[in-house]
Amino acid sequence: MSQPSALPTEDPAMRKRVMRKVALRLTPFLAVLYFINYLDRTNIGFAGPNGMNEDLGLTNAMFGLASGVFFVGYLLLEVPSNIALHRFGARRWIARIMVSWGIVAAAMAFVPNAGTLYGLRFLLGIAEAGFFPGIILYLTFWFPKRERAKATALFMLAIPFSTILGAPLSAILIEQGHNLWWGLAGWRFMFLIEGIPAILIGVVCWFYLTDRPKDAKWLQPEEREWLTREMDNEESQTSARYHYPMRRSLTQPRVWALAFVYFGAVYGLYALSFFLPTIIDGFSEQYGTDFNIFQQGLITAVPYVFGAISMVLWSRHGDKTRERVWHVALPSMVGGVAIPIALYMDSPFTAMIAVSVCAIGICGALPNFWALPTMFLSGVGAAAGIALINSVGNSAGFLAPYITGWLADLTGDQKSGLWVVGVVMVLAGLLAVALKAAPKADDETAIETDLIGKVGKER
Repeated sequence: MSQPSALPTEDPAMRKRVMRKVALRLTPFLAVLYFINYLDRTNIGFAGPNGMNEDLGLTNAMFGLASGVFFVGYLLLEVPSNIALHRFGARRWIARIMVSWGIVAAAMAFVPNAGTLYGLRFLLGIAEAGFFPGIILYLTFWFPKRERAKATALFMLAIPFSTILGAPLSAILIEQGHNLWWGLAGWRFMFLIEGIPAILIGVVCWFYLTDRPKDAKWLQPEEREWLTREMDNEESQTSARYHYPMRRSLTQPRVWALAFVYFGAVYGLYALSFFLPTIIDGFSEQYGTDFNIFQQGLITAVPYVFGAISMVLWSRHGDKTRERVWHVALPSMVGGVAIPIALYMDSPFTAMIAVSVCAIGICGALPNFWALPTMFLSGVGAAAGIALINSVGNSAGFLAPYITGWLADLTGDQKSGLWVVGVVMVLAGLLAVALKAAPKADDETAIETDLIGKVGKER
């Protein structure tokens, strides 16, 4: 096996200048894409208690199934889609994904019954397959490992902001759009208006994105050369150390173990995303409150404000210390303990404090998690491995809303479902700790080696 070339001479001024240009060029745009993506994926959570469930005759379990069936189609095509992105380039493939999902998302405005809703949610998952792992893979082409968690966090800020901005926006569209066009109910109008931007910005992707640093005409020649050399050297080191082809990356115990850690964080994320509006709507019965749709939207946004702050600060701390495992495990466990407590509080204020702690935990864990698999996967192996981790993790996107809704129907309240959410998140944190009980803060490679060494010694 050939040895990697020596590291390029460190040039702090060049690194700072180039990474600033790359961050300003890519991360805001990618965050906008993910904002639209996540909003189209989860706005059904706001539509449900604001007219859709009543109009289509959905029970809690049926609503949970409609929310979660998206992930069946999504998971089926995750790996093939990411391999296609690696082959054809991010510019073409992400543009294709966005246009196709925008068409399906807008079509949800015209569903006549539950069966059609299930079908379109399934198709939406197929259309979106590969988007998130594709972006994670794309970031590995542009950001060295030492900057990757921060870059991932800036991209993933779209998750909390899709609720901070998206919940009030959805509320306004539902309230103001009722019977505005063609007699559409407010929730139908919301689906239509929120689906169109994906089509438009998908066209923009074709012209705006650059596949690799060597093609970046928006960098100076010496900047392109520096970044290309930096990324090629890093990839050659990873390949020389681990060298996992596609098939092997799909069977690695370390990849599957990390997938189940990610499952726990995603379980909490989607349970909160899909059912928080329903929980807040239930405050009227539980606490005797009277919030209108727009006020409910603002309340829904509050936990994600704190989540956004934790996402940025915690990922920066992870990059600074170069410790990853506890930066995933600790927020997962704290968030898992907090979420079921929310429904035992004696006021909406204290309940939302507990929900906010859960959001802080989820948002803190997610970007730090993605620094782990990209330490030892590269090339087509990274495309397949990242997609597999995202597939297994996002199976929680099907299970979380369905199980939460089913338990709500079975027991008559949300408590049991949120206890399951808490247990799954805590178990994910414990699994991360079991994989690496004593992280070293000074050597990212040593951290990763210790982490994966406890999962299996297949090499």
